[in-house]
Order: sequence, then C-alpha cells, then structure tokens
Amino acid sequence: MTYDTPYDNTNKGLLKRNDNRKKDTHPEYNGSINVDGVDYWLAGWVKVGREGTKLAGQKFFSLELTPKEEQQSHPAPRAQAPAPARARAPAPAPKPAGGFDDMDDDIPF
Repeated sequence: MTYDTPYDNTNKGLLKRNDNRKKDTHPEYNGSINVDGVDYWLAGWVKVGREGTKLAGQKFFSLELTPKEEQQSHPAPRAQAPAPARARAPAPAPKPAGGFDDMDDDIPF
C-alpha cells in the first residue's frame, strides 16, 4: 500500500520508557508530541495519589511538555518545573510637562 500524501502527525505523539534515567527526578517515560502543529518533548512520571485527594491510592501519569524549539536536544531532567513567566504591568503614562493635567476633576460624573 502506498500513500501520495505525507503522514500527518498533528495532535499525535509517542511516550516510551526512559532507558537513560539516572536519578529519581528524571522522567520515567519520555517522547514527543505534536499539539496543533507545534512539536513538544513529552516527559512522564508514575505517581500515586495522596490520601485525602480524589486520586488517593491510585496510580496516574504526571506529564510535562517542553517546546522543542526551546531546546535542540532532549530536555535535561529537572527536579522542579520553572516558575511560569509573569506579564509585566505596563508602565504608567508620563504626565505632561509643566504640571498640566488634562483631566478635569470638577466634572460631577
């Protein structure tokens, strides 16, 4: 069977056992995934839900995505995920020279 069009990997990926795991903080599983046309590295750890939570005693995967364009090779394992980037508040507009403010505070509404 032959295909005339290339295979479309959009919204598909692969997760396999990590054969290069050296520390407990390294992912137990790794691979890659494409989400809406963007390629990511995929890392996974098997976790067990803590008592008092909805997943208490149940095994589940904890997953992490890292854009491939941020790192050219497979991401180095991290003990802790980086803090999310925070947007800076815009700088206040400068006041007009001469102390003149064009806002009229005497307007009753």
